[in-house]
Amino acid sequence: MRKNLIAVFVAFAFILTLSSFVISYPSDERKQENKMESKIVYNKTKHNLTLSWPAFGSSGNYIITRGGSRLASDFVSLGSTSKLTFTDNKPNADKYENYYKITRNAITIILSLEGQIFGSNMYFYDRKHEKAETARNEINSQFSSIGLSGSNGEWTTKRQAYYFKANVDGQTYDSGGAGSASSAAANSIELGFYSHIGGLGKVPADVKLGSVFTRPHLSGGANATCTFWRSMENVAVMRDFAWTVSQSTSARRMLIESTSKYISDVGNTNFWGSGGFIADTHYTSSRPNWGGQQQWYTRNAIFPSGSGAMGGSYNMVWQGCVNPPQADNANSPIPATPIIREKPFLFIDNDGEYKVFVPAWQKDRVGVSWSSTDMGEGKVQDLLTGWYIAKEGDTDVEINTALKAGRNIFFTPGHYSLNAPIQVNRKDAILLGAGIASVTLESAEKNTWGCIYADDKDGIIIAGLLMDSFNSTTYQIRIGEEGANASHAANPILLTDITCRVGGVQSKNIQIHTSMQINSSNVVGDHFWLWRADHGSQRGGDARWIRDRCKNGLIVTGNDVTLYGLFAEHYQEYEVLWLGERGRTYFFQNEPPYDAPNQASWSSQGGKVDGYAAFKVANTVKEHHSIGMGSYAVITGTDGKVNKKNGFEIPNSPNVKLEKMCTTRFAGPGNIQNVINGTGGSTATGVKRVALYNNGAGMQPYDEEFDLPDRESYPAP
Repeated sequence: MRKNLIAVFVAFAFILTLSSFVISYPSDERKQENKMESKIVYNKTKHNLTLSWPAFGSSGNYIITRGGSRLASDFVSLGSTSKLTFTDNKPNADKYENYYKITRNAITIILSLEGQIFGSNMYFYDRKHEKAETARNEINSQFSSIGLSGSNGEWTTKRQAYYFKANVDGQTYDSGGAGSASSAAANSIELGFYSHIGGLGKVPADVKLGSVFTRPHLSGGANATCTFWRSMENVAVMRDFAWTVSQSTSARRMLIESTSKYISDVGNTNFWGSGGFIADTHYTSSRPNWGGQQQWYTRNAIFPSGSGAMGGSYNMVWQGCVNPPQADNANSPIPATPIIREKPFLFIDNDGEYKVFVPAWQKDRVGVSWSSTDMGEGKVQDLLTGWYIAKEGDTDVEINTALKAGRNIFFTPGHYSLNAPIQVNRKDAILLGAGIASVTLESAEKNTWGCIYADDKDGIIIAGLLMDSFNSTTYQIRIGEEGANASHAANPILLTDITCRVGGVQSKNIQIHTSMQINSSNVVGDHFWLWRADHGSQRGGDARWIRDRCKNGLIVTGNDVTLYGLFAEHYQEYEVLWLGERGRTYFFQNEPPYDAPNQASWSSQGGKVDGYAAFKVANTVKEHHSIGMGSYAVITGTDGKVNKKNGFEIPNSPNVKLEKMCTTRFAGPGNIQNVINGTGGSTATGVKRVALYNNGAGMQPYDEEFDLPDRESYPAP
C-alpha cells in the first residue's frame, strides 16, 4: 500500500452492528479498551455507516472520501468535518462496498467493515470498482517488498491472504498477457511464502484470474525443493498455472482453463521440485505436466481425455481422478476416494454476507465435489454470528473462551503465540486458518503441552494451520486423549492442510516427543506435512541433531484412520508409527534425518537394526493397507557411515500390506539398504521398487515396546 497510509484495517469495534442485532464478544471488548483506534458501525435499519477515529494531524478539517473497494479507481468526496466522527447516510447499497479515506495534513487512514472484521493481513479485491491489474500489482509488490520472493521469506512471520470477490457482467481479474507464467509478458500473479489466494464466489468460475506463478528461489529459479507454505482455492485460472512448489502447498477447488505445469521454466536446465498436493480440481483444455517433480498426490481431479504419463519421477498417486495416467512404476491411479470431506472455505452468499461453506462427507467419490452452478453437498454457516474471528495477537484464553461458548474459530493470517494449547472440546467444532496461519508455542517455558489438543468428539474439523515450536512440548497437535475409544464412523474427524514444524526458526534447544498423535478412531487426514526442519536460520550438522529434537512425526493409535497425501520428514526415530487397526494411507513421502552423526546414535529395535524405518506398522497390527510410498535418502552423517536398514517395516501378516514402494538416494554417503523387511535391494545401486509386500518372506521386525508420550490432559484453566 502507499506509504502515506499510516493505518489500515483496524481491529474489531466495541460493538459491531451488522444487522438488526448486535454482535459482541466480551473478551474482545476488554481488549479493545487498550488498542482501539478507529471504528465503523453499520445501522441496518437506517442503512448508514458511522465512522469514528482518533485525532491525527496538526490542523484543519478531516476530509472524507469513499470508494467501493480499498483500491477503487475512484473515491468520491463526502465532505469534511472538524469532529472525530462522521455518518454517511447514503452509502453504497452493499455495506461492504464502502471504504472511507479520512485525510488530514497529508496523513490518511482507511476505514471499512471488512478491515474491521478481518484485520490487516487479509486483502479484498472487487472487480466492480478496480481495474483488472490492480490486485496483481499489489500482490506482486508485496511479493518483492517483504521478503517473500527470496530465501529470507522462508522464515518470515508475516502471513497474508488475498480474497477476490465474484466477477460481474463478464469481467475478470485477468489484466492480459501471453506466454509462460514466468515471463514478464504473462503479467502473472506471483504468490510467495505464507500466502493464500481465495475466491469468494460459490464456485471456482465466479472468480477468474489470468496467470499464476510460484517462483523458486534456489539454483537461479530451477530448484523448487524449498518453495513451501502457500495455497489457492475456489478460483479459475484462465491462462498459465505454473504451480512450481514442494511441501505444505495446497491447491483446491480449482478450475484450470489453460496450460498447467508443475515445475519452473526459469533458467534453462535441471528443473526439479519435491511437491505436492492438488485436489477437487477440473482441468478443461489440456492435460497438465508434472515433469521434474519427484512426487505428487492428486485427488479427485478431472483431466481431459488421454491416459499418458504426466511427468513425475518416483511416486505419483492419482486418486478418484477422471482420465488419470495409466499405471506404471511411478504412477498409481486409485479408482475412488473411499471417504472424504472437502476443506471448508470462506465465501459471500446471495444476501451479501460472509459465510463459511462446510462440505458434506462423501464416500467412494470420483471427480470434483462441485459443478459449474452448484457448490456441492454441504452446509452454510454464518461467519459473523457463529464464528470467532481471531487476529494476530489473540491469546489462547480468548480463543478457548470462544470455543467453549460454542463458536468456531476463523484464524485470519497471523502468527499466534500461545501459553497453553487451543482446547477443542466439543462436537463439530471447526478451526479454520487462512494465509497459512501459524499457531506457535511460546518460548517462555509456559506451555509444555502443545499447540492444539482435540477431544475425542464427533465431527471436529481442523484445517489450514501451521503448528510451530519455540519451546519443548509433548506434542504439537493431539487428536483424542490417550486411550480414546469412541466410534466416529457416523461423523468422522477431519484434519486438512496441516503442517507441523520442528526447528528452523527458534534459537534455543527444544525437545518434542511427537509432532502429531492421532488417538481417536475414524479420523480422515487430507494433506499433512510433518517436518523436523533439515535447514533453517541456525547452524546445522551435529548442532541441529542436539538442538532440534523430535522422535516421531506421527503416531496413530486410533482405529479406521485414513490419510491422503502424507508428507513426513527428518524425524529422529520412526517417522510414522502405526498402532491402530484398519489404517490406510494413500501417498507417503519421506526423507530420513540428514543429520544423524553416527550409527550408534541412530539405531532401532534395541540397537539391532541400523536407523529407523520411515513408515512402521507395529507387529501387533492385524489389518492395514497403504499405497504409494516413497522414502528418499539424503543421509550425511558426520562419520560418513550412517545407513538405514529398511525404508518400511510391517508385520508378516495376511491382512497387512503395502503397495507401490520406492526408495532411492539423492545425496550423501548413507543408503537405505532395503525397501521393506530386508527385501527389495539397496539404494547404493539405484532406485529400488517393490510393487507389493503382503505376508512376504522378508524378515519380521523384532517385537519391541514403543516409547509413546506420557498420558497427558489439558492444562488447568
